[in-house]
Amino acid sequence: MKAAVIQFPGSNCDRDMAVALRQAGADVDVIWHKDDALPGDVDLVAIPGGFSFGDYLRCGAIAANSPICRAIVAHAERGGYVLGVCNGFQVLTETGLLPGALLRNAGLKFVCKTVPLRVETTQSAFTDTYVQGDILSVPVAHHDGNYFADDATLARLQDTGRIAFSYAEHLNGSRNDIAGILSANGRVLGMMPHPERAVDEAHGSTDGQRLFAGLVGQLATA
Repeated sequence: MKAAVIQFPGSNCDRDMAVALRQAGADVDVIWHKDDALPGDVDLVAIPGGFSFGDYLRCGAIAANSPICRAIVAHAERGGYVLGVCNGFQVLTETGLLPGALLRNAGLKFVCKTVPLRVETTQSAFTDTYVQGDILSVPVAHHDGNYFADDATLARLQDTGRIAFSYAEHLNGSRNDIAGILSANGRVLGMMPHPERAVDEAHGSTDGQRLFAGLVGQLATA
């Protein structure tokens, strides 16, 4: 299975993402944001966390206009898989690949801790190794992780099983405590928590391991 990890100025989780994917068995290339094409045989594009372009304008707004993002959108539109974590989730909403927006946290404070994360659906390649209702321990580190969408969008996400993860505690003001959502075809996942920081015993949790192992396993046999 071939994965591409995108690197922007200000990315700081690109190496963590690449390590997690390689540990799960993926062949990983790191792609610079000014490249205008993805490897032809790529299965998964991963957009990592960090502070792309210093979070100027809006988090992810400048990154979403980088040349590589046009290729990412085309990849997704062809049915390719995309994973956006933290700043990567913000980039995915800015490109329009996922609905809604990530606003400043309620309380206006940066949140950095391990949180309880509830699995809301297993009907995706990202979550099918879990059991619906599982509570995972996964770190967060964000200042703008407050997910917002209008009532109609929230209802559509809920009714079509597109809420992947929710916080099992009130964390940052996200509507319905949403922590991660899926695209309509289930092949694009954006989430604020960092599963790549929960793949090793030294991390204090390995609950992110199954996300990467299951995803790589499914795509390797597709």
